[in-house]
Amino acid sequence: MKQTNIAIAPERMPAIPADQMTAAQKQAAAALAAGPRGEVKGPFVALLRSPEFMDRVQRVGEYVRFRCSLDKRINEMAAAMTARHWTQQFEWWAHRRQAVEAGLKPAIAEAIAEGRRPAGMAEDEEIVHDFLTELLTNKSVCDSTYERALRKFGEHGVIDLIGVSGYYGLLAMVMNVARTAVPEGNPLPLAPMPQQIRHA
Repeated sequence: MKQTNIAIAPERMPAIPADQMTAAQKQAAAALAAGPRGEVKGPFVALLRSPEFMDRVQRVGEYVRFRCSLDKRINEMAAAMTARHWTQQFEWWAHRRQAVEAGLKPAIAEAIAEGRRPAGMAEDEEIVHDFLTELLTNKSVCDSTYERALRKFGEHGVIDLIGVSGYYGLLAMVMNVARTAVPEGNPLPLAPMPQQIRHA
């Protein structure tokens, strides 16, 4: 996928130096670093401004990322679709790669990035694509879309799918407001969606 030349605004909520953290922030940061993530990065840099909220959010995220009932490929596809919906650059940068590593075809990720319905999806991928497209666009899903997801994933899986998108939607809002940078100085990987392009 082409990388964009959009100007990158400075971060609003950069990392807090350790000597400037409150006791609660130090405790929340240490708890996060002791878990499977290993460090405070991405959305948690901004979320650390509210340490108790960050702690509760990261526990939801630990379930979503490491314990979720959905196949990793499906989980990461849902994360990528949510990142695209919010045009969240850091989230897309992380989860596009993880989705492909988990078995999602690169062409499917490319189509999602461009806002197109991907061709050649597996049945479970089609179900997830239709479910989340409806949910994110219409704020709910129709009966036939719900029933199809229910047959494939069960009630547990449907709730987990909603939870994955909801969790990454929350992080996307945080990072879009905080202007969280894409790591390592990489260019922004997502172009604006057509309706997001504004003319003077």
